[in-house]
Amino acid sequence: MLIVDKYGGTSVADAERIEKVAANAAATSKAGHDLVVVVSAMAGETDRLLQMSRALNAAAPPREVDALLATGEVRTSALLVMALQARKVAARSYNGAQVPVITDKVHGRARIARIETAALRRDIAAGTVPVVAGFQGVDEAGNVTTLGRGGSDTTAVALAAALGAGECRIYTDVDGVYTADPRIVPEARCIPRITMEEMLELASSGARVLQTRSVELVGKYRVPLRVLSSFAPGAGTLITCEEKKMEQPLITGLAYSNNEAKLTIRGVPDRPGVARQILSPIADAHINVDMIIQNVGVDGTTDLTFTVERSDYKIGLEKLREAAVTLAARDVLGDPAIAKISVVGVGMRSHAGIAARMFSALAGEDINIQMISTSEIKISVAIDDRHLEAAMRALHREFQLDHNQPPSS
Repeated sequence: MLIVDKYGGTSVADAERIEKVAANAAATSKAGHDLVVVVSAMAGETDRLLQMSRALNAAAPPREVDALLATGEVRTSALLVMALQARKVAARSYNGAQVPVITDKVHGRARIARIETAALRRDIAAGTVPVVAGFQGVDEAGNVTTLGRGGSDTTAVALAAALGAGECRIYTDVDGVYTADPRIVPEARCIPRITMEEMLELASSGARVLQTRSVELVGKYRVPLRVLSSFAPGAGTLITCEEKKMEQPLITGLAYSNNEAKLTIRGVPDRPGVARQILSPIADAHINVDMIIQNVGVDGTTDLTFTVERSDYKIGLEKLREAAVTLAARDVLGDPAIAKISVVGVGMRSHAGIAARMFSALAGEDINIQMISTSEIKISVAIDDRHLEAAMRALHREFQLDHNQPPSS
């Protein structure tokens, strides 16, 4: 069976840990499996390079930033190959251009267009382990691009799909997907099995175990994906495209993001096309909008509120003020200190009253809800980020997520 293994930054943080990864990879290869390894940069390396870049030029061109950041993963891949070769395992390192991983031309947030696998397949057929630098690719013009934070997950799943791998395994510093962040909720437990839909909702809502785009690829190409710990034995969490046949718990897990900001434009004329006029400049600036609320007033105007990542707050506020002038809006407001909490579970499909329980639990902690959004299996709320930890613990108790059995409705 062909396996694609990905090792995160903490798994390759230093020479000692790279040796452990090499031992694990060697054992997989010697057990008779074909293997491709994808690696991240060493823990903290991407941040270090970014800080250096900003110290030299706060407005460095995105093309050059990508060229710089991609070197972190390249270094790790070469070091791991050296460690594997010392163990008498044939291995070869690849950067994104050498595979090649072809992307669009959006620096810092590139999306994979295709992967050309001929070189990797030749190595695999010859018994050589390709070690691929994650997080990166090249556009059609040959410029280095990066896939965004957590992009090595996307590289791994995309390679698994392109190569028809039997399984993709993500090795990280946690032993699976948890019902909540255990640093905030000590009672959180590891989930042995989760659906792709649930994992996608958790990842898109702030759960940091996997990059959202990697989970999207799991669903699109039906790649079996498992999250494991590099530091402790265990089965981890299996992410599957099939729902369990047994009764589902109402809520599978909680996710949060404390990297949110809220923008509001008030007193906009209520006419067709206004939302497009407001949000198109935001999209043109490559800013992702998350939660959106529109309220129509009795005076014939409308208010539109939406959330963006906190790092996009300043430019988003600038774009919104420009739109306010064009639309003759009454004013623009902003709040860069918002947190989003989401409850996720496919059990919502067959049970009513989840929202009421969620809102009641938050009210019991005197936490005001500023925005609400829902999907078929998720409810998200925006709150003041001061209340994040109290809200997470209250919801974990309310839905009995520290229990192994499905909670009662």
